[in-house]
Amino acid sequence: MSSDIILKVEDVGKQYRLGLVGTGTLSHDVNRWWSKLRGKEDPYLKVGEANDRAGKGNSPYVWALQDISFNVKRGEVLGIIGKNGAGKSTLLKILSRVTSPTLGQIKTKGRIASLLEVGTGFHPEMTGRENIYLNGAILGMTKAEINGKIDEIIDFSGCLRYVDTPVKRYSSGMKVRLAFAVAAHLEPDILIVDEVLAVGDAEFQKKAIGKMQDISNSDGRTVLFVSHNMTAVKNLCQRGVLLENGRITLEDDITNVIDKYLSIDGSTALKEVFTDETRRIGSHKLMKAIEIVTADRDVYTNEDLLFKLTFDHTDTQELTLGYVIKDDKGTSVHAANMQQYNLKYRLDKGHTIDVLLKRIPLAPGKYTISLYLGNGSYDVDIIEDAIFFQVFWSKELKAVPPQKKWGSTFINTEWNYRNEEA
Repeated sequence: MSSDIILKVEDVGKQYRLGLVGTGTLSHDVNRWWSKLRGKEDPYLKVGEANDRAGKGNSPYVWALQDISFNVKRGEVLGIIGKNGAGKSTLLKILSRVTSPTLGQIKTKGRIASLLEVGTGFHPEMTGRENIYLNGAILGMTKAEINGKIDEIIDFSGCLRYVDTPVKRYSSGMKVRLAFAVAAHLEPDILIVDEVLAVGDAEFQKKAIGKMQDISNSDGRTVLFVSHNMTAVKNLCQRGVLLENGRITLEDDITNVIDKYLSIDGSTALKEVFTDETRRIGSHKLMKAIEIVTADRDVYTNEDLLFKLTFDHTDTQELTLGYVIKDDKGTSVHAANMQQYNLKYRLDKGHTIDVLLKRIPLAPGKYTISLYLGNGSYDVDIIEDAIFFQVFWSKELKAVPPQKKWGSTFINTEWNYRNEEA
């Protein structure tokens, strides 16, 4: 491995058996043991299907990752993007040594710190301060090193008032603030961040992205960043990797990777079923599927858009639904929620909510809908970028060149020309 490469991933694959722990049967265990005893390859590595969560497979084995190879240079910020269930989190768990690959190998130089899930590595009964020392020790820091950084960590996290309170009483946002502050300030050579910043508020996300930029630009350390927020990815990363069904389909400049990602499915993604692999934030899994049911199956500027949300679980509390529409750069262009209309529903399995957007003021382009289900005080189920859709010029506006892009919104304008001197 050359001196400027800090992380090398070589032909990594990860195989799982669906629905079971381990191989699932005694005969499979015996076959694997017999092959290993004779110095042969695991016979079940030759079977299994690609990681396509939307289709029904014929094999009990699935390759969550296959043939993953890439290098990361020291000081580089690499964005890893892909649809829900593409294998991003599995890859980061392998890089963080939370789990081991079925095939291939990982070569690294230096200390790795990772933020994979909210509260990972925190002991709920210990205070925030005690967890800083615990996480620092896990990362290989001495007590003296942590002592030199602890005031800076607490200040950055914004949790000074609660730092001596057990973290079981922290909100999810406070846990993320503290966890990120620890990981970023204890000087890892490689920092791995998986979407957890989406839990934090806008002010903290801005601070965290600024800190990751400083880590890379000033300190020469490496960051691997996974997010569905394309604006954050584009602002932070120079290069990107796109995962589809467990394989790398593009490794290139981050702008090209984002463009390729946003072109996947395009306007054909009219229904999305949320599986266990779906990227969720919240304590419940209530939403089952979203479907765009606009009559002519296309979405047009200045015309109505109807989408339907179905539910798979029962929740006894009354909940409100909110949504955010983002453009192809990840910028929010419109948002609404049922609280604005004083609406709440008690949701049961099989229930649906129809959402009609009247005369949508969106310019042609690619967009996503993110969903937020809450009880008025906090969100219980969140699905970022739940579905992609594409807007076209409406029939009376067909004459406008489709390649023109002046913004994400469209205002129907009247033009009245007259001669004042006549």
